[in-house]
Amino acid sequence: MKRLATMILIIASLLAIAAGCSNSAAKEKKDEALVIGIDDKFAPMGFRDEDNNIVGFDIDYAKAAAEKMGAEVKFQPIDWKTKEAELSSGRIDLIWNGYTITDERKEKVLFTKPYLKNAQVVVTLADSKVAKLKDLEGKVVGLQSLSSASDALNAAPIKEKIKTVTEFSDNVQALTDLKSGRLDAVVIDEIVINYYMAKEKEAFKVLDESLAPEEYGIGVKKGNEELLDKLQTALDDLNEDGTAAEISEKWFGENKVLK
Repeated sequence: MKRLATMILIIASLLAIAAGCSNSAAKEKKDEALVIGIDDKFAPMGFRDEDNNIVGFDIDYAKAAAEKMGAEVKFQPIDWKTKEAELSSGRIDLIWNGYTITDERKEKVLFTKPYLKNAQVVVTLADSKVAKLKDLEGKVVGLQSLSSASDALNAAPIKEKIKTVTEFSDNVQALTDLKSGRLDAVVIDEIVINYYMAKEKEAFKVLDESLAPEEYGIGVKKGNEELLDKLQTALDDLNEDGTAAEISEKWFGENKVLK
């Protein structure tokens, strides 16, 4: 009888340990989050509001996709110049913040299908005499370093005639220098400058000639096709149920999301 009682106690203990491990594993899994690398000064895609909260179209879009995937999400501000290194090292799971799809980047990361159209444009002060791309000859131009703005300008013939190209860590600094007169123009995402022009209508003007059309996608680490597939399925679902359109209406006043 004592032997039977001892065996029952041993079994009960083993079951308790197993349950504890299971609960611990479940808790650990629940606590796991998709870490998304962002530039937190890239309005309206991802930026900080007056209360220092991270907000934006991509922020809402990522939260909605994560909910579809049954995952938590954590937004990690990063140095945009090192975004691919952050992804390949595993410090972030996704690059998701107005990330332009290019052939060069395709060699480094996996991309979802494009979800927004964009273009690289040239912005000047409203009273500037710069009216066409050719007017940039001999001028000082600013842009965000290691961005698609840099790629677009490098591919444009006018690049060779520009006096100086000054690189900044973010677009906010570039636009600040433009307003102060230290720059003659800034190459920037059309979506971004449209946001700023809505707030400061009289400050800027955008040249009619754009440098390059482009599309935004979400970057996933090479080799992680499983995450890419889950994410793309979630994005497709957001298109189908109208959630993506609602988020776009909130930030752009219309549905800009590609299907």
